[in-house]
Amino acid sequence: MALTEQPSTDRGIDVRIATTDAEREAVYRFRYEVYVEELGRYRAIADHEHRRLADPEDDHSWIVYATADDAVVGSFRVTWGGDGFSARQVDQYQLEPFLAELPAERMAVGERTMISPRWRGGDLFSTLGEGSASLTASHDVRVVFGACEPHLISFYARYQRPYGRRNINSPEAGFLVPLVSFPQGPEALREFGAPGELPPCVSGVLDGTGTVLSPLLAGDENYERRVRGSIDSLESSVFDGLDHEAVMRVIRRSNVVTCRAGDRLLKRGGSARNVFVVLDGALVVSRDGVLVGSVGPGEIVGEMANLLRQPRSFDVDVVENTHVLSLSERTLAALADGAPAAAARLASNIARQLSGRLTNVGAHGR
Repeated sequence: MALTEQPSTDRGIDVRIATTDAEREAVYRFRYEVYVEELGRYRAIADHEHRRLADPEDDHSWIVYATADDAVVGSFRVTWGGDGFSARQVDQYQLEPFLAELPAERMAVGERTMISPRWRGGDLFSTLGEGSASLTASHDVRVVFGACEPHLISFYARYQRPYGRRNINSPEAGFLVPLVSFPQGPEALREFGAPGELPPCVSGVLDGTGTVLSPLLAGDENYERRVRGSIDSLESSVFDGLDHEAVMRVIRRSNVVTCRAGDRLLKRGGSARNVFVVLDGALVVSRDGVLVGSVGPGEIVGEMANLLRQPRSFDVDVVENTHVLSLSERTLAALADGAPAAAARLASNIARQLSGRLTNVGAHGR
């Protein structure tokens, strides 16, 4: 079933709904290439013999995919509430409050979003969304749930907003931030609230920022003031010696994530290369269940994957409620390009922290 046929970036893209076994198998093989072979995830549940990755939810969901030159280059899955959500989805996306106040038929969960490496950074994500819009509209979907890794918050926040009281700890995907959007606008849900009011589950989303503080949600000036205040309150930090403008360059391209005790912030083998600066709270570092160190306020974590361009070597867990400043790979690269002296000082501070950590705990890297 073709949904749209339009150009994306600089080549033609055909967006479709998978309706045949052959189409679904093409998507499952594409998932395997991206998730298992490229990102090293879902190895425990993937079909390695046939090089495919399928989920139970696929059997009753819409699978949207894009092709270029007859090859799958992007896809995602939409589970419509009218066909039912799985127990995992209800728990993972914290759907209970929404299901209690809204008809399931008005909701959907979007998952398994992936783009081929050579198409990332373009507009293929938007093209996939536009291509499937008529499908969700025809089913009168008014709330769509999803999730993303912390380093992708700035990108996804243009389409969805963080919500919920806790983040997602996926055994395979790692640490995820729950997201939600209202395709027809929040006002389209007013009919399900008390007279003249939005349902509490919706107003709660609009009144809060979930577990994330970002410039998009808080406003640039308010966000910068709050984060700068948190950094200034630290006795020492990885930003020591950087002038105000250099620190602000970093802050303007960051996000703050609230973590709860028990969250696994970094998962060994993870492919993301963002780093986190602890603003308050505490983290512990381990490998194969063996504790190798701790990270406190002002310290950075995830630096070795960023510096060496390699997967995460250690697990990093939250031991008490903690706020971390998430800095993407692009943020650090932009600092190096725009303020090389500040980037060099930041790198020196990171090296000093790392050297002290290695000396104290005898670790060999993270």
